[in-house]
Amino acid sequence: MLNEVTMEAVLNSGNMKAAYLAVKANKGAAGVDGMSIVKMKEHLQKHWVSIGNKLRSGDYEPAAVRAVEIPKSNGGVRVLGIPTVIDRMIQQGIHQVMGPLFEEGFSESSYGFRPNRSAHDAVRAAQKYVAAGKKWVVDIDLKSFFDQVNHDRLMGMIGRKVRDKRVLALIGRCLRAPMQKADGSQQKRAAGTPQGGPLSPLLANIYLDPLDQELEKKRGGVYPLCG
Repeated sequence: MLNEVTMEAVLNSGNMKAAYLAVKANKGAAGVDGMSIVKMKEHLQKHWVSIGNKLRSGDYEPAAVRAVEIPKSNGGVRVLGIPTVIDRMIQQGIHQVMGPLFEEGFSESSYGFRPNRSAHDAVRAAQKYVAAGKKWVVDIDLKSFFDQVNHDRLMGMIGRKVRDKRVLALIGRCLRAPMQKADGSQQKRAAGTPQGGPLSPLLANIYLDPLDQELEKKRGGVYPLCG
């Protein structure tokens, strides 16, 4: 199968090196274990064989995600869930292998969190629609979307293309990893995909793709979708 998603493909040395470099380049804060990007290389040199073996056997358990509140432009706060740097690297590795398998089926009118696409591309597409005589704009905001993703429904959608049970189980564990607050208490999670992990944008696009396709079908594909 083209772009088959297996744990072996995720753990391919070239894929994991690219994942490491992507996480390093993105920088970002430490997770619940306090490990920084700087310390990640040393940790991997000592423990990667053991981590890899646990991933292959299906025994790897992602750590809790660290809750970080950031202010929203319209007031209130958005809670990000920051995985550890090691878990971010593993998620990035999954994303790199799984992304192309789903990308080929996504709506042409979808621009959010897509490789080689940006909000500027969506604006340019919108400008073309205006020039073509379109007059209406509909702005839809899915409130607290990332917090309310149904895990069973999402995993069912992923499972239609990903067959490796180890990969599916690992994604499920990432989704269910508890949220650790500043006081050290942990909150169990039965829904949502925390913003802050490299895999969440792809999972969001997989989950919303049926909506994208329905809007494209009903409106003739004339609206760029940015969310």
